[in-house]
Amino acid sequence: MASLKTSIMFKVGTIIILIILLLIPALMVRDLIHEREYIQNQAIQEVSSKWGENQTITGPILSIPYDKYIKSYSAKDSAVKTVKVKEHIHLLPDQLDIAGEISPEKRYRGIYEIVVYESRLSIKGDFDRLGLDRFDIPLNQIHFDRAFLSLGISDLKGIEKQVELNWNKDVALFNPGTVTNDVIGSGINCPVQISKSASGSYAFELELDLKGSQYILFVPVGKTTDVTLTSNWNNPSFDGTFLPDSREVSETGFTANWNILHLNRNFPQAWIGSLHNVSGTVFGVNLLLPVDRYQKAMRVAKYAILFIVLTFMVFFFVEVLNKIFIHPIQYILVGIALVVFYSLLLAFSEHMLFNVAYVVSALLTLGLITGYVKAILKSMNLTLLISGILAILYAFIFTIIQLQDYALLIGSIGVFIILGLVMYFSRKIDWYEINLDSKK
Repeated sequence: MASLKTSIMFKVGTIIILIILLLIPALMVRDLIHEREYIQNQAIQEVSSKWGENQTITGPILSIPYDKYIKSYSAKDSAVKTVKVKEHIHLLPDQLDIAGEISPEKRYRGIYEIVVYESRLSIKGDFDRLGLDRFDIPLNQIHFDRAFLSLGISDLKGIEKQVELNWNKDVALFNPGTVTNDVIGSGINCPVQISKSASGSYAFELELDLKGSQYILFVPVGKTTDVTLTSNWNNPSFDGTFLPDSREVSETGFTANWNILHLNRNFPQAWIGSLHNVSGTVFGVNLLLPVDRYQKAMRVAKYAILFIVLTFMVFFFVEVLNKIFIHPIQYILVGIALVVFYSLLLAFSEHMLFNVAYVVSALLTLGLITGYVKAILKSMNLTLLISGILAILYAFIFTIIQLQDYALLIGSIGVFIILGLVMYFSRKIDWYEINLDSKK
């Protein structure tokens, strides 16, 4: 038993086994972070489902039904029959102008914050020269009297007021739902008057009061689409296929403008049926909450193996260089304290700023480990050495998580420097001759 106690290989093997065992609770902490993030997403989904979810505005789109005749062979009658089916011609506006004001607010579900918004959108534009002759369809097969305008809204619960359409100075009310799902799956529709000669220009205008959560997105269906959004939200993220042509973000809010041409997207101004999918060209704004505690906590948790290995390595060198025996139980207690740091960080970050939570958790962990090391080593110098190394490591990880673009670079350089220091201080140790002799 004495020989095992002083055997360097036995000690190294024991430390390796302890590190592997401590990786189990470290991985459990990462699972806990994922679980808390999932609960947060569920809270956001619950509030959004009642208030109004992410909103995507598509259109308006002018649709005109027509009769299509198809020849079909009937095996039963051994004859060719002509079958009439109804199709829709879909026309996109030449000019589409959207001006919107977004008023976000925070809602709470337990400890979780959710951002919702109310918006007022002014949508106007025109259809100039419908150009139905491009489809080579006889005019007598086109039902001009059944033409309708569709506006796609992804979550109809968000509509706050009745929507009125001003169509060439004629006023009509929108109806719920869509007449056809060729282009829009969810939205509202309104019958409109179209000349049977399919000539002339048609101007439209409507006001839309819409509630939603986090996102508001648009599909650029105009030959020229111009969207201007203003809000008092000072932390926007501009998402989607197109970024704003101009934007201004300040502490008091943001203003953004998009100007998109039909040449910037991969579908035409007119087609028949469900030939094209317009949803892949959305753009807009994400009203971000300045909270990314779970992402940061996960980034910190990924360094758990570095904390454990480096701390145990310091303990091991203290044993080797000072002939002080540290029991495996003492190793594992310190290792558990290191793992508990991540649980503290996660818990505190849900109730305070992440940086404050990090500092508080690090100080508590350092205080616990420092007191325990002082008790087992009975040396102030060694205690200050170990505590100082841990403090530097916590500061190093804190610096890394503040960096986005340079985190990998700084982290790699830091690990390289740590490896260099370990190699430097262990260069003169004769590992074949050394034994651990306890002073106790």
